[in-house]
Amino acid sequence: MMDKRLSATFGGALLLATSTLCVIAQEYHEAPALADLVAAGSLPALEDRLPDNPEVVYPLTETGTYGGVLRFGLRGSSDHNHILRLLGAQGLVRWNPTFTEVVPNLAERWEIEDEGKVFTFHLRKGLKWSDGSPFTADDVLFNINDLVLNTEFAPTPPRYMIGGKPIAVEKIDDATVRFTFTAPYGDFLAELATPQGQHPVMYAKHYCSQFLPAYNDNVADLVAANGTGDWQTLFLQKCGDIETPARWGNVDRPTMDPWVVTSPYTGGATQVVLGRNPYFWQVDTEGNQLPYLDKLSAEVSQDVESLILAVIGGNIDFALRHIDGPANRPVLFENQEKGGYRMFAADPGGGTQMVINFNLTHPDPEMRELFNTKDFRVALSIGIDRQEVFDTALLGLGEPWQIGDFEGYPYYHEQLSTQYLEYDQDQANALLDGIGLERGDDGIRRLPSGKPVKFLIDVIPTLTPDHVDQLEIITRQWDALGIDVDINTLERSFFFERATYGNQHDAAVWDALGAKMIGIPDVVPAGIGPLWAVDWAKWYTSGGKEGEEPNESVAERLRLWDEARSVVDMDTKIELRRQINQLAADAFETIGVAKAMTTYGIVKRNLVNVPETMPSSFFYPTPGPTLLQTWFYK
Repeated sequence: MMDKRLSATFGGALLLATSTLCVIAQEYHEAPALADLVAAGSLPALEDRLPDNPEVVYPLTETGTYGGVLRFGLRGSSDHNHILRLLGAQGLVRWNPTFTEVVPNLAERWEIEDEGKVFTFHLRKGLKWSDGSPFTADDVLFNINDLVLNTEFAPTPPRYMIGGKPIAVEKIDDATVRFTFTAPYGDFLAELATPQGQHPVMYAKHYCSQFLPAYNDNVADLVAANGTGDWQTLFLQKCGDIETPARWGNVDRPTMDPWVVTSPYTGGATQVVLGRNPYFWQVDTEGNQLPYLDKLSAEVSQDVESLILAVIGGNIDFALRHIDGPANRPVLFENQEKGGYRMFAADPGGGTQMVINFNLTHPDPEMRELFNTKDFRVALSIGIDRQEVFDTALLGLGEPWQIGDFEGYPYYHEQLSTQYLEYDQDQANALLDGIGLERGDDGIRRLPSGKPVKFLIDVIPTLTPDHVDQLEIITRQWDALGIDVDINTLERSFFFERATYGNQHDAAVWDALGAKMIGIPDVVPAGIGPLWAVDWAKWYTSGGKEGEEPNESVAERLRLWDEARSVVDMDTKIELRRQINQLAADAFETIGVAKAMTTYGIVKRNLVNVPETMPSSFFYPTPGPTLLQTWFYK
């Protein structure tokens, strides 16, 4: 009998995370391959690899058995977030499988004090990084003080600030850290549960500190040897960031994930493999160290068609990302028996499937004035025959929708979601006439300078393939209004460089899915990358040092957003969000097309503990909190 015992942890309330300890008198067990390494003297005994209080996870349906490789597909060289989604957000806390509650993770419990200003997290004692080194409060302090708050490295993300003031962190002991804010921060736990909330535990101090000047006097030699130009780029190359390919490109980087990279995701890679983390800190109710699956393995495809063929051919065991467009549903449904899979539902919880973002901070003054004219945006919205879009691009499925949460959700706002949806070409033309956009001899309207009203809409065709299909119909309908629009398809990294970070786009599309009970709502440019307000977002996230100051409506929304983040009372938060939504509805900055629909993924029939339905959201992120480490082949 081993000395360590199992303790099951349940739930995490808003103001106090409670834990229920259930001592189960049995030994821990490990995968046979790890037991062989222990016997050979190549790996410490299991009792020395697990924390004192490993989290006990309750599998969805049954306790699993060890072995097997889960095969999935990656699309090109910038599909890094697919890996993130599978492994989940291994932060201090996480979302429960139903996306309704924040629960303990690397922190086994926490207290919130001083009206939501002080958060004390108790780490699981004895946690270890994937290379066997101890994970302690010193790692958290390194992540916060040397990276999150180090403006020479990068601006401090807004989620670690409240009222314009950054977080402060202190070490109570090796397993306890305290975060303090200058004002209440009611949304902090929810922020930490999202993928972007992993920064406090993202980097192993013993490994990543070697790439910082504060810890390595010879870091310039490493910069020169790696040809990165500066230490910041070197650090990101070696240790990555939450949403970068480099996160999965270094086999030496320690993590707290269930699996670790063994075949890296680097430029030109055709296969990516992740193997079992021998120091992973969760067990099931019978004392089996998780994960059950030996490996995750992905072939890198260059197009969605290849992914679909791989699914039908039985060569992919789990898929949702890239294949879940309406056009693919019939062929996936018809080939379930051939491919040996079943289909599961992915519920978006709210929002819109595609939103058209005009660049309101466009660098060209004439285009900026055009895009900031509300009647122009209204005309283009009512100039869309959405039913034709649904019939042609979405297999007849779809409900007209702008943006915002669904009916019945706390933040639902009727005007925001349902205005300017009825197709009216005559009224659209009248609005365009009314703002002085006269037609030229070629039928294209002219700007005051005499230039044609012509612009590009940027889109990533691999993100959601039917976005291009929808745009082809919409741009044809706009052509009838005298608006000349071309579709500009871009690879993901070029899209981000041009639009998300560069602010060089005219217009761009993305989704605006729901689950905005957490995260930043689409109507507030309070984070990196709102495609309609890039420079306003830079102004906010940099504390006014970059970008440009927003207009009155957006500035007021940002003020209300800061206030809403701080409050703990839900009724007050709902009222503040209602005011934000009203301002956004009156401004009408973006154009939505279709209400977000439930989509479908596939999973092999003999893969157990995979739910029939799961939330679909990056803030979750799907399917991570369903806990892949409990999936197994039967």
